[in-house]
Amino acid sequence: MTKTTTKRKKQRPGYKNNYSKRQRTVFLYRSILAGILCFLLVIGIIFTVKAIRHLSASDGAAASATPEQLDSSNADTQTEPAPAEPVSVTLTFTGDCTLGTDVNFDYDTSLNAYYEANGPEYFLQNVKPIFDADDLTIVNFEGTLTTSNERCENLFAFKGDPEYTSILTSSSVEAATVANNHSHDYGEQGFTDTLHNLTNAGITTFGYDETAVVEVKGVKVGLVGIYELYDHLERTQQLKDSIAKVKAEGAQLIAVVFHWGNERETYPDSNQTTLGRLAIDQGAHVVVGHHPHVIQPVENYKGRYIAYSLANFCFGGNSYPSDMDTFIFQQTFTVTGDEVSVNDEVNLIPCSVSSVDWCNNYQPTPAEGDEAQRILERIQAPIS
Repeated sequence: MTKTTTKRKKQRPGYKNNYSKRQRTVFLYRSILAGILCFLLVIGIIFTVKAIRHLSASDGAAASATPEQLDSSNADTQTEPAPAEPVSVTLTFTGDCTLGTDVNFDYDTSLNAYYEANGPEYFLQNVKPIFDADDLTIVNFEGTLTTSNERCENLFAFKGDPEYTSILTSSSVEAATVANNHSHDYGEQGFTDTLHNLTNAGITTFGYDETAVVEVKGVKVGLVGIYELYDHLERTQQLKDSIAKVKAEGAQLIAVVFHWGNERETYPDSNQTTLGRLAIDQGAHVVVGHHPHVIQPVENYKGRYIAYSLANFCFGGNSYPSDMDTFIFQQTFTVTGDEVSVNDEVNLIPCSVSSVDWCNNYQPTPAEGDEAQRILERIQAPIS
């Protein structure tokens, strides 16, 4: 019997195992990819649901919110500064304060002799309550406080001891203009000494090219002092520049003080009215003046006030003046941010330079009764 042998194809070693491993690898990769896609899908669904819930809640809150609440919400993203609160500031002005004497005067009747006998508080004690009640008191300091003996060759030259600053500080005087025709009676040294002594006493000085800005109750008050004598309207540019300067330094309330006019004249001249009104046009809120040694009227110009001459005040320049009338000019301003309200809160206080009527005892005193009315009529006289 013949045996038939059938040949089988040889299987390559390891072929079947290699094929199965590849299938498993492919399946594994596909499974991992499917898992990642499912995870991302779930995350996306979760975030979508949360976003829908948040929008629904916001829409509901907006639908139920009041206009005020909506405005408050908008303010969180667009904040506007709160409006400034109005501030009331009272300024007080006086005329010539000459704290000293001329070496050629009779010493026994001089301001210096009264100082030795009575001390510093004597001089302004009758007006101190007025100065205490305001926010800033400003005087014209006409003379020098120096130990220099270099007297100028003027008809009158005034000098006081440096300690006379206590006359002002003991009575609530905080600022002084020094732009006048007696500030250099003892030369440049006397002027420098005066500035030094006043400043060291805590009194703000200003005048000529030097301006000042002082802060009062949070309000910046600009102080400008112009010496008009001799060159008159040529002071126009200096006036403009000085007002612009204090504005640039942040002044919200501006006072301009002039030393101007003609001695013994009871009405302002055209130079005074031109410069005073120009100061208002340039942004001053009040203008006051002195030099004539007598009262000149007060003018209302465009809702702002110009007191043309406050006359003498605590005045060591004359022991027996023929005209002892004077007055205190006081005005209260309402300041809101950079706006100063136009108002008539003006207090005109008639005074005499002396508390007695037969001589100057250097003690300015408010007038009463008929005397006060008489002085007020001079202050309120119309200006042509």
